[in-house]
Amino acid sequence: MTTPTFDVLISEVGPRDGLQSVKATMATADKFRWIDALVVAGLREIEVCSFVSPKLLPQMADAAEVVRHALTHPGITVMALVPNLRGAEAALRSGVHKLTIPCSASEAHSLANVRKSRQDMVEEVRAIVRLRNDIAPGVKIEAGLSTAFGCTIQGEVTDDDVVWMAERVVAAGVDEAGLSDTTGMANPAQVRRLFTRVRAAIGDKTGAAHMHNTRGLGLANCLAAYDVGVRTFDSSLGGLGGCPYAPGASGNVVTEDLVFMFEAMGISTGVDIEKLIAAREPLQAGLPGEPIYGMTPLAGLPKGWVGVNHS
Repeated sequence: MTTPTFDVLISEVGPRDGLQSVKATMATADKFRWIDALVVAGLREIEVCSFVSPKLLPQMADAAEVVRHALTHPGITVMALVPNLRGAEAALRSGVHKLTIPCSASEAHSLANVRKSRQDMVEEVRAIVRLRNDIAPGVKIEAGLSTAFGCTIQGEVTDDDVVWMAERVVAAGVDEAGLSDTTGMANPAQVRRLFTRVRAAIGDKTGAAHMHNTRGLGLANCLAAYDVGVRTFDSSLGGLGGCPYAPGASGNVVTEDLVFMFEAMGISTGVDIEKLIAAREPLQAGLPGEPIYGMTPLAGLPKGWVGVNHS
């Protein structure tokens, strides 16, 4: 079986970002079934968990087990989020292929979220990179620059603040630095401008676009990022992971809608959208009653839909 080629990489973050944003805890066996369905649909990079204290996030208490299961799928990049050195050590020892470290572009958010200043977080990143180099040199590290487009605590986050953080984490040794619209404040003009500035500063170490749909601009912002050269996009099946600052609004960009947009434009994702929609079933079975989103699954695929020819 040949691996389909793709023009953009869809990085599925539902099993981490989605599950840690809802109150219910999905059973480990249900997580396995959901991840299996995502793999069957053709997703090649999946953020399966975060390594944090189970007291803080009981939803992630089975992180090592989930990684172990995900690693049984060949050809998949298994990712985990780690907020600190302790989490990074546990993740590296579990065998993950890639770490994501949240690094806030907003000083106020950094202090509230990880109880560290931005400079202290850069030092934490440096320590994580050293540890990676010592015990698992093949593992990639991406810094996710959270609140890059605005902060609910301090309001505006300047472009200079974002570029400063991108330059510092790259100097500390990360492989990539992506931009996250944590609070759903971004607009397409801002996305184009900021990714262009970050790319001018750190070049091909510019990483993924992690957009939220809080104000209905998630897809527009992904397209704006694509227009200025971004080729990796984070999203969540069913838009799982509501935004706490906008009750009733979807949080993450919906994977099904993102895949549909790109495929309809002739941009290959390597994802089978019908199998992707089918992956909603194990998600809903594992989280009964949890609202999930998505326009494409509701409307169905257009008559005669074939998507991009992957041959």
